[in-house]
Amino acid sequence: MKFSAFLKTRGATAAIFMGIFYAVAMLGIFLPGYTAIPGNVDKLPIAIINDDAGKNGAMIAENLQENLPFKEIETDITNKQALKDLEHNDLALVVHIPKTFSENIQKGEASSSIDFTINEAGATVVSSTMNSVVTEINSQLSTQFSQQTAQGVLMNFNVPEKQAAELAEKIEKSYVGNVVTINEIPDGMNHNMLPMFLTMAGYVGAMIGAMQLVGAFRASRGKASKTRLFTYVQMAALLIAVVSSIIAVGVAYLIDKPSGDLFFGIVGQQILNYMVCFNFTAILIFLFGEGGMILNLPILLMQTIANGATITRDMMHAPYEWMSHISPMYYSVQAYFANLFGSISPSPYIWSMAAVGAVAMLINMAIVAFLHKPMPVQVSETEVEKKAAEITA
Repeated sequence: MKFSAFLKTRGATAAIFMGIFYAVAMLGIFLPGYTAIPGNVDKLPIAIINDDAGKNGAMIAENLQENLPFKEIETDITNKQALKDLEHNDLALVVHIPKTFSENIQKGEASSSIDFTINEAGATVVSSTMNSVVTEINSQLSTQFSQQTAQGVLMNFNVPEKQAAELAEKIEKSYVGNVVTINEIPDGMNHNMLPMFLTMAGYVGAMIGAMQLVGAFRASRGKASKTRLFTYVQMAALLIAVVSSIIAVGVAYLIDKPSGDLFFGIVGQQILNYMVCFNFTAILIFLFGEGGMILNLPILLMQTIANGATITRDMMHAPYEWMSHISPMYYSVQAYFANLFGSISPSPYIWSMAAVGAVAMLINMAIVAFLHKPMPVQVSETEVEKKAAEITA
């Protein structure tokens, strides 16, 4: 056989196709998706709450609204509600100017601070970006606002300008930017990425499992009714989900050491994650056989951006945002963030993920019922002999 003839074989042509397809799909999905960083940072919603009874707070709030690079800035909201929205990642940053801020600034007290609250239990780009923004704000306020205000106050009391400048320099540090981090994540990228890695471990395993089990479904046609075979597929998937989830979470505990109280909750979510991803990826395989696996690859790649582990929905380009609403990976990642590091219930995300799985299973049932032609069930020789023996008896 010549090399040219070998290249024309089914395996070689498939390998060539997959090499080109995967390269185009990966680069064509990842590169446009990540152009949202830092391009869409301005889409992150923040809140500025000014409770200051004096003029300084209003001045700072106005300057922040004019100069911060964010299009969506909420001001008509209470600090309590803003912090609640922050816990649910509906806000990326909460800036709170307290009631006594102007009074404390005029007195030169060290308690004259502004609270900047950031939630770490969410997309990594958001917390890192907000930390950079807060550092820059505090630097400007410390070097510009504090010294100038103090100097002006002292001059109002007829203190000579030179002496006022010297005194102002001394009390420059009276302003303190109070950075508050809620739902802190332990140091190490392994902790930040744990929600995504747990989810992807289940998704990829489920996708490969769907290809194998649907293949077994097709190969077993005629040996049992398609309803029974479909039930067997789901039962096998559940068995794999339980075993693989216990092992996956066990590995996570060996390396990241989450709280022991969360073990059964994480295992339960991982099992659900596997079953939802299994039925989600099985749709294309039930429809197109092995060809469905090719279509599942770009959908998987798209979800690695749309799952919200790196960037939030607010930052995503439209196709990725649309995908996040039907993506089992998105709801799984957000549920893990809430469960592992957050202070809110993961239930809304769990129920959303279960809804995606239920719809996917219904679609698979419809495909099997209406698109897969029924085949006569072949009776094995053993069963024939057994029935003959029963009749003879």
